[in-house]
Amino acid sequence: MKTVTQTNFPNLKKVSQGKVRDIYDLGQHLLIVTTDRISAFDVVLPDAIPYKGYVLSQISKFWFDRMSGLMPNHLIATEMSEFPAECHKYGEDLQGRSMLVKKAKPLPVECIVRGYLTGSGLKDYQKTGMVCGIELPKGLVESSRLESPIFTPSTKAEIGSHDENISFERMSQMLGTEKAEKVKRLSLEIYTAARKIGEEKGIIIADTKFEMGDSDGQLILIDEVLTPDSSRFWPKAGYQAGRSQPSFDKQFVRDYLSTLDWNKQAPGPELPKDVIDKTSQKYLEALEILTGIKPLD
Repeated sequence: MKTVTQTNFPNLKKVSQGKVRDIYDLGQHLLIVTTDRISAFDVVLPDAIPYKGYVLSQISKFWFDRMSGLMPNHLIATEMSEFPAECHKYGEDLQGRSMLVKKAKPLPVECIVRGYLTGSGLKDYQKTGMVCGIELPKGLVESSRLESPIFTPSTKAEIGSHDENISFERMSQMLGTEKAEKVKRLSLEIYTAARKIGEEKGIIIADTKFEMGDSDGQLILIDEVLTPDSSRFWPKAGYQAGRSQPSFDKQFVRDYLSTLDWNKQAPGPELPKDVIDKTSQKYLEALEILTGIKPLD
């Protein structure tokens, strides 16, 4: 499969380029193309990860299909044959890594759910006994499972800036109390259902980040969902609280970058070939475990 780092389709209207996704306005709908770009610490790195866009698209489709009973989503089609005719000439870049979706106005918050104690949440807990102001039981250790997952929203930063955690009260001020309560409830319901499915298949979903938006007066799930880019994926086999866990996600890249003398500001450093190859392998492994889709040749 071709590695795609940038897209530029002359007869399609490109309206946005995010850290990973390029978005085109097709009139009634949007075309989202998931490239092989990778970001870490909110900085887009100069190297691509082969198959990454394919993996993210296929895993998102898997979860959109399974969570549609809990919440409607923006997905219309993922097959080239169902895309508008003007897209077909770009099939080599689009096949397997793109989605035709409903238009929506994204909410101005990231919907973060934590089901295990790790990352910044662990550091917060070790200092305060709380995570983002939410008090947790005493005696928890690194990678402890939270029997009741917690909802910890954040702001949405521009590329190169960092998201900032906000209180639920602040989120309620931004969205209105009723909508904020609905977003929190749905985020927790979707994560809880996904955590169970993941564990049955052999993957622990330690935490995740959802995007939601308004479409024709309806709150829907948008962007990507429960992928190795928006979540921490750990292998269930060998899981043990009290230590860090091996990872199926881009934590492998974060761990490498943390060994460097880098200020986590753009431009990001180049990645060694072995880090690129290992990260690609991890993404493909997660895809196969979750969905049964075999790695491509």
